[in-house]
Amino acid sequence: MSTIRWTETNTPRSARWRSESATPPPRRVVRADDRMKADTAYRLACEGTALLWQGDFPGARHLLAAMGRRVDRRPPRRGGSPAESFHLHRRARGHRARVLGRLLVLLEDDYRLNLRRAPDVRQACAEAYGPPSGPTVVSLTELLGVIGAHQWRAKGVEVPALGARIHPHYGVFSPVRGEYVDLVAHAPLPAPTGRRTAFDLGTGTGVLAAVLARRGIGHVVATDISPRALDCARDNVRRLRLTGQIDVVGPGLFPDGRAGLVVCNPPWIPARPTSTLERGVYDPGGGMLRDVLAGLGAHLEPGGEGWLILSDLAERLGLRTRGELLAAVEAAGLRVVGRTDIRPRHPRVRDTADPLHAARAAEVTSLWRLAGA
Repeated sequence: MSTIRWTETNTPRSARWRSESATPPPRRVVRADDRMKADTAYRLACEGTALLWQGDFPGARHLLAAMGRRVDRRPPRRGGSPAESFHLHRRARGHRARVLGRLLVLLEDDYRLNLRRAPDVRQACAEAYGPPSGPTVVSLTELLGVIGAHQWRAKGVEVPALGARIHPHYGVFSPVRGEYVDLVAHAPLPAPTGRRTAFDLGTGTGVLAAVLARRGIGHVVATDISPRALDCARDNVRRLRLTGQIDVVGPGLFPDGRAGLVVCNPPWIPARPTSTLERGVYDPGGGMLRDVLAGLGAHLEPGGEGWLILSDLAERLGLRTRGELLAAVEAAGLRVVGRTDIRPRHPRVRDTADPLHAARAAEVTSLWRLAGA
């Protein structure tokens, strides 16, 4: 782990540097407190200087919000094409994250936040980072994400298709968009051959594995390449009392053997993620989609089906064409035997200020039923 260094009352200090987005430690760090003006903080952050906060905790949040307002004074330009608008939007979001990510806080060796009026963040940090290992500096934006994830983990997300709550862990994509869950909950199951087995690839929270188990699949094998997701899925399987039906294995994409049904809801936008959580949405070059299609035929039982749940947002943004998707299916020795579509219900569909509003408003999520050619 990297080290961050600063000076405090003429004394050199250092601590471990942690960044979930793999941002390198800042080269220049200055102390900041309630006396620092937002304009000064914004200017320093834009210049690449990090601000180690030593005022009270609400003051840090107020400063962060003020810096955010200054970033947002210049909205991202709209491109001449949907793809150009997308890339400009991502560039603007990246700039915003870099500037706001330069407001830092110090976590003591037990994850205690030694600021006036600070919340107790020790449990939230332990859930996200594991056991403490000495003083650590993180960005305030990351810490707020850790706190929010702890609250979501405790509260859970209601999933109507399950009649139960799913509890997401830090860094694991939450099933707040219910369209893909509803598709899996209502699609006709392929005819069983022997004991019905299903694979859930990239299980995340385990929500789709749980839906399949509740639909009567006797044995579901859930996989993921992320150790955090595996822990999260196992936690949810235990909470739902489905350990007798669901095995969570990995890290990896495909488990051993074959199944009558293989389900995958891969990240739907072929672009680079900028955080751990964004890996649930952004897939560089569509790598996971290609790997799923390439391995599907070898893991299907005769007469089995692969269910690919995929938004067409990438197509509407000009990042992938429908022809390219169908060509990849054919190249993998597969054929389409059916498709079910659903329109999105999330709030961003109605956000006309979003530079990508036109594409989001027209978005369709589909469950593609695939079989061997």
